[in-house]
Amino acid sequence: MKKVYSLLSWNIEHLGGFGDSNFEQRLARVTGEIKKADPDVFALYEVEGKEVFGKLVNIFPGYSFHITEGPQVQEILVGVRGGITSFFTQKVEFKSGVHLLRPGALLTLEINGEEYPILFLHLKSFDNPRGFGLRDDMLSKAIKFAGVLKRGDKPANYLFIGDLNTMGLNYYFDRDIPPGTELRKSDTYAERYYDMIRLEKTYPFTWSNGSSSSYPPANLDHCYAANHLRFKMHANKDREGESPVDVCGWLDEQQTVKQDKWIKKYSDHAYLYLEVQK
Repeated sequence: MKKVYSLLSWNIEHLGGFGDSNFEQRLARVTGEIKKADPDVFALYEVEGKEVFGKLVNIFPGYSFHITEGPQVQEILVGVRGGITSFFTQKVEFKSGVHLLRPGALLTLEINGEEYPILFLHLKSFDNPRGFGLRDDMLSKAIKFAGVLKRGDKPANYLFIGDLNTMGLNYYFDRDIPPGTELRKSDTYAERYYDMIRLEKTYPFTWSNGSSSSYPPANLDHCYAANHLRFKMHANKDREGESPVDVCGWLDEQQTVKQDKWIKKYSDHAYLYLEVQK
């Protein structure tokens, strides 16, 4: 099979925030990682500050760039390799009616006469009832969007990806909903009604706040894709076999002290990398 396009998705944790004295150094490190992966498309979440957009234009001269806009502080920035025809749309319905939440970023690629819609999402965090409810609504909308994109009997070449913040519900009173249950609900809904699946990753955890944190590593970043799409497979990093989504970052360091350094230098999120094939 041949590559159609490659994709990198990364929450880079408050890049360019006001008063960030390490901005230039972090930007150089982050863009260095992106250049190593050499994706056709990349999305960065938690971009703060207009200067990030301008600097990326200079660092990646062969790419075109798009960024979400609104009252939210954290934006989604998307880069597309030159020569790929694309159309970008900001999807405010994924704010779930909440003014300050982040919109979705819809990028539609046209490659060899076919369209490939990609929806980038950074969903509501927190495991309280409000956070859980908003996230559940946003995730349901992202799954249902497959039906909006469908043309007759032909399903769209659709996937959505990002920091979905699947951390479950802590109800504080009776019965909690673990993160795994939150994911199983979405998995069942996506596969049963919209023929989409959550893609397996080469490593289960994508977030870590380091060895001194009271919070354990968490499984927050995901990709759901139309079942008919095909992907390059990558060797798993904690078990035998292969998976379509490669998780890269702090987990690739063998020593705890080096993992902590990576998190401090780059982000508390690892990044996701995949290749759509045909």
